[in-house]
Amino acid sequence: MEQAADRILVAEDERIARENLEFVLRKDGHLVTAVDNGTRALQEMEREEFDLVLTDLNMPDVDGMQILEHSLRTRPDTEVVVITGYATVTSAVEAMRKGAFFYLPKPYKIDELRVLVGKALEKRHLRTEVARLRRQVEQADFPHIIGDSPPMRALKETVAQIAPVDCNVLILGETGTGKELAARTIHHLSPRAEHRFLAVNCASFNEELLGNELFGHEREAFTGAGRLKKGLLESADGGTFFLDEIGDMPLAMQAKLLRVLENKTVIRLGGTEEVPVDVRILAATNKNLKMEVEAGNFRQDLFYRLNVITLNLPSLAQRKEDVPLLANYILGRTAAKLGKNVQGISEEALETLLAYEFPGNVRELENIMERAVVLCNGATIQPAHLPEDLHRFETRLARPRFDRLVTLRENERQYIAWVLEQTGGNKTRAAEILEVDRATLWRKIKRQDEEE
Repeated sequence: MEQAADRILVAEDERIARENLEFVLRKDGHLVTAVDNGTRALQEMEREEFDLVLTDLNMPDVDGMQILEHSLRTRPDTEVVVITGYATVTSAVEAMRKGAFFYLPKPYKIDELRVLVGKALEKRHLRTEVARLRRQVEQADFPHIIGDSPPMRALKETVAQIAPVDCNVLILGETGTGKELAARTIHHLSPRAEHRFLAVNCASFNEELLGNELFGHEREAFTGAGRLKKGLLESADGGTFFLDEIGDMPLAMQAKLLRVLENKTVIRLGGTEEVPVDVRILAATNKNLKMEVEAGNFRQDLFYRLNVITLNLPSLAQRKEDVPLLANYILGRTAAKLGKNVQGISEEALETLLAYEFPGNVRELENIMERAVVLCNGATIQPAHLPEDLHRFETRLARPRFDRLVTLRENERQYIAWVLEQTGGNKTRAAEILEVDRATLWRKIKRQDEEE
């Protein structure tokens, strides 16, 4: 489908300059609206959305700075180029600080103007395309789950099966794997999607504050409680409530939550009346709740209530083939947010990412890619834009102990075992030698033990 012509507004009080601009831009195939003062420019901007505004700085009624400010306030996606015959460093700095795409002093060359217009429109199109893709992702069957590896395809299939069924779900996975995003997807695909999705991190509050957040309080329940406050469980009535880090919930609070699950009611702090609530509970943790139950840190009856369905999220190391897809998605989203024309990742940078273990999972990849976009001044992410730690992370090759070729994973297993042997089992010292953190080494050892 042929792309629609770009809409450009020209605000220029000098007739010859205005007519020349209009002629050149129309010749290049743009739809041009030209006005001779700032007041008319503001009127046109209220009437129509433009892709680009070219405005003279000095006009008698409304000047270019006012047009720039109005555009940023009412049409933030529109690019603005400020043109002036009285260029000063101060005005240039002010225009760029306020968000102008460029500050163009007169006299300018037509070819220079054309290049500038092209770049401004390219930035506008990139932002529009990323916004379109984001809406497309949000409206898709799985708006928050990105990945096409076998573990992620299996996860999506499970989510599709459990979302319509109004049962409690326990979401397990390492920190940073996207447990809340999985919960939001379940809500989005459920019959409760038209109602609220509320979440609380149980590890962020002490017992008293967590109780107040979950159940609310009556007026004058304690000093400073001047009015009734509904808790989050009550506020989520009809919708979905997500309890993150449920393994860190105090035992006394676990008993209160169990009553909510059994009786479908809450009692506000300082109150006696049972308030009916209809919520679907989704809970998540990176802890082994069975072990927590055995240790007496988690109620067994609550565990069974929550664990109707278990959803296991794979670590990023278990779905390395998704790294390019995730990295490019994060890149596009971040570039659009920051207004940068970063369009891709070099093969060398991608190889560096693929060689990394990502102990922080998708959350760590997000931080890495956002940093790379900020540092990148070109169109492509290069290895130099990635953190130093990624370059230092490399598998040390050990001499095979058998008269046969071994896999890279088996070779890594042998080398880790040899380093641990040399350090007398000191994992801290072994991690230093391997130039990885203790968490990464522990995860590798655990994975190796599970594979044996």
